[in-house]
Amino acid sequence: MYKISSIGRMYSRKLITADQAAELVENGMRIHYSTGCGAPYDIDLALARRAKSLKDITVLSNITITDGPFALCDASENNDRVRFASCHMSGADRKMNKQGRCWYSPMLFNELPYYWGNNGDDIDIAFMQVGPMDQWGNFNVGPQSSDIWAVTKAAKKVVVEVNNKMPRAFGENAYLNIADVDFVVEGTNHPLAQIPSKDPTPEDKKIAEFVVDKIQSGSTLQLGIGGLPQAIGTMLAESDVKDLSGHTEMLVDSYVDLYNAGKITGHKPSYPGKIAYGFAGGTQKLYDFIDDNPICYTVPVNVVNNVQNVADIPKFVSINGCIQLDLFGQIASESVGPRHISGTGGQLDFVHGAFLSPGGQSFICLHSTRKNKDGSLSSLINPTLPEGSIVTTPRAATMYVVTEYGAANLKGKSTYERAEALINIAHPDFREQLIKDAEKLGIWKNTSKCTW
Repeated sequence: MYKISSIGRMYSRKLITADQAAELVENGMRIHYSTGCGAPYDIDLALARRAKSLKDITVLSNITITDGPFALCDASENNDRVRFASCHMSGADRKMNKQGRCWYSPMLFNELPYYWGNNGDDIDIAFMQVGPMDQWGNFNVGPQSSDIWAVTKAAKKVVVEVNNKMPRAFGENAYLNIADVDFVVEGTNHPLAQIPSKDPTPEDKKIAEFVVDKIQSGSTLQLGIGGLPQAIGTMLAESDVKDLSGHTEMLVDSYVDLYNAGKITGHKPSYPGKIAYGFAGGTQKLYDFIDDNPICYTVPVNVVNNVQNVADIPKFVSINGCIQLDLFGQIASESVGPRHISGTGGQLDFVHGAFLSPGGQSFICLHSTRKNKDGSLSSLINPTLPEGSIVTTPRAATMYVVTEYGAANLKGKSTYERAEALINIAHPDFREQLIKDAEKLGIWKNTSKCTW
């Protein structure tokens, strides 16, 4: 244990400016920009200032929550200088991807910590925002334990950017000691980027009704982000369902609403009395809820997303969205054709784990249609996925699919029964054509209904 004076001296010796941190980056390096709200802000600006002196730099990140594309991306101009790779496409990543600057790194979220430092995938420098150091020399990494411990272990140098606005999060691997940090930058305390809450659409509310109707008291919830989880959270808060718990890769605003409504007691999951999560992203309401709150417990993703850990929790309910699916029950949640939108994340982890949970259920939710630029509608349930589409959840793993027209349980169903069930929850305007398409594929025939 360090004496307080020794810790203070160590901090002073390691203190540098953001520009000095940027000077540590040399051509050919692989640098890591952390996870969630932990992406550096001042260091990114400093790297942008020397972008034209850089060459062959790779910037790695994971579900970054920022106000926009990294400053380094705009300043570096081309991939000969700097290229980006993300383990999950956030809004900022998508913008960089559209510019041809950012690529997706396929992964199962529960495996992510094991990727760093293996197979030659070392990290030269890890940059991350953290909270202020305490008297014992510990920096709180904020609400994104996720894969941080693995990143810091794999990195040859660790540089922290201190932000006084970082929520102080409780959990496993939630602290990084000054002894394990190479340099400290005192940042400008830029406010954390937020993900605004979306108002539920009428379709969201209808889908939420079908899902909430199947949720029992004593369930443990895994929710994603967007208008649908918001609708589900609101309905659950107003329902008779009680004694809920939270165990999720991403902590979102809906959990705050459920907790404030007295619905979350957390008495049954693997972390009794806690809402376990890998990382958090939402509005300031969520960050304030996390700050110094022992109810919120951040856990590495290889633990919180572990399929067996999820399966061990009774009545586990997994609720996720997707982009589209086909009549075989293949779920595409990552791309529209080859155009990348999101990432695998923990969808497959939780779909597997929830089904194996005693009394567990997994729901994949989507609107039945999307509106085209000319105002016409296209079905999001199609006979086959468009060429180049990425299958996130294979047909054998899919349980419930829910649209505004109903919920279809595909488990144990034949290809004919799956097709019929999915056509029944498709938009009515497309059902007849889907039947014809299914007949052409050989998975739907009138004789399938015959009984002998």
